[in-house]
Amino acid sequence: MPGPKLFTLTSSFVNNIPGNSNFTNVNLSPILTFHFSNAIDHGSVGNAFSLTDHEGSSVSYSTSFENHDSSVVIRPSASLKPLTAYLLKASTGLQSQDSAHLKTAINLNFTTSIDSSDKFPRISDSALLTLVEQQTFKYFWDFGHPVSGLARERMSSNDVVTTGGTGFGVMAILVGAQRNFITRVQALSRITTIVNFYANNVTPYHGAFPHWINGATGATIPFSSQDDGGDLVETAYLMQGLLTARQYFSSTTDADEINLRNRINILWKQVDWNWYRQNGQNTLCWHWSPNFNWSTNQQINGWNEAMITYVLAASSPTDSVSKIVYDNGWANNGNMRNGNSFFGIPLPLGPDYGGPLFFSHYSFLGINPNGLSDAYANYWTQDTAHARINYLYCVNNPGHFAGYSNSCWGLTASDEQNGYDAHSPTNDKGVITPTAAISSLPYTPQESMSALRFFYYKLGDKIWGQYGFIDAFNLTNVWYDSDFLAIDQGPQIIMIENYRSSLLWNLFMSCPEIKSGMKKLGFQSPYL
Repeated sequence: MPGPKLFTLTSSFVNNIPGNSNFTNVNLSPILTFHFSNAIDHGSVGNAFSLTDHEGSSVSYSTSFENHDSSVVIRPSASLKPLTAYLLKASTGLQSQDSAHLKTAINLNFTTSIDSSDKFPRISDSALLTLVEQQTFKYFWDFGHPVSGLARERMSSNDVVTTGGTGFGVMAILVGAQRNFITRVQALSRITTIVNFYANNVTPYHGAFPHWINGATGATIPFSSQDDGGDLVETAYLMQGLLTARQYFSSTTDADEINLRNRINILWKQVDWNWYRQNGQNTLCWHWSPNFNWSTNQQINGWNEAMITYVLAASSPTDSVSKIVYDNGWANNGNMRNGNSFFGIPLPLGPDYGGPLFFSHYSFLGINPNGLSDAYANYWTQDTAHARINYLYCVNNPGHFAGYSNSCWGLTASDEQNGYDAHSPTNDKGVITPTAAISSLPYTPQESMSALRFFYYKLGDKIWGQYGFIDAFNLTNVWYDSDFLAIDQGPQIIMIENYRSSLLWNLFMSCPEIKSGMKKLGFQSPYL
């Protein structure tokens, strides 16, 4: 017996643009056109076609026919929702006028464009920068742990606080005092609480503190199965913040400021940097555990986010490392150089396309890259190249992700839908992370300010919250994070302030030990 008669879809269009399944940036009143090999039975269309949004809710539509009924045109009955994923389906129940059935079901996915109207009233760029600083500051002030004052890892962390994020938080609190979000006395009190908690409640492992801590008790919380001891990089971020605070609270007559400086110096001097050379190797190691010793065996090699660790290790007044440790361990005897060009921009150091943007943020919250160079790079050139390459990659958008533009860019480590990853041009999943562009403001002021305006005015109803911008979003899969992370909120307020006043750069680079240590490593800078 002959099989059932079948007909086929020959082509499909969204707003006269051909395609098979996925469309992005579709306007809110699209015209969906399907061309078939046979004339369509009008009566079968209503049961065969369906249009739903990403939650599965049905969307009403009208139907018309063209080309002697071989083309079906679908128009939503009302404007669709912006930045929403939709699915139009046609089942094999669709029939032709000669009683044939559609051979293969149709699934056409499309995502609508943004609502380009402003979500908040326009204010001056200066006022907008202040607003972002003030709102982001609240993460560390309002949401700081109520017992210890330390920075929680993220919104859902409860008692889990983070050492590196606390270092960023200390610097954010200094910005808060400088911008009069709080008083100097309030800032002094909170930072004193933080320092005293580390001194009295947290176990140091050869002077280094753990990545995660219980903010109520000070107990070490393992970051991973064998990382339950000292984390030298997290400790470096903390010391970067504490030394900056020490320089800020510089009164020679105020007893509380003098006491804070003394307590900070005790923590700073107790870090046993040479212990973390793992038995005298000419490199620093990231972790040591009292239970697993050096089992993670993770050397701190460049180029990445950890240059501050070597700068502090060389600057220690009690246990400094020598230049050979920097040259061999961090610079890998020059092998951290890149030297290739991307989008016409030479990149001195690091992986191709620069890697995630936090590489150019974390160490440079305190270290001022302006005019900074050593045997391996000019660091202003490095950081600006990294940021511009990241920007140009997003503008070029080789992955064809929705939303990427000269006003919507920035790839770095952050949350993603159902996880966390280090996003970069070589690991692009369509996830834009606001901290990437915003924290690059000193390096790419026009591009970063354009992104900040876009995030606030155009996407503010989706991504602006009680502690500033949410961690990340994806306009291709239409996902908005509901979380904020200390290590992403901190660089935003700090680098905005460095762009505006160089406050944190000036404070950190004023440390006598830092001047001495950086000179020892061969750095040149107007500060040295």
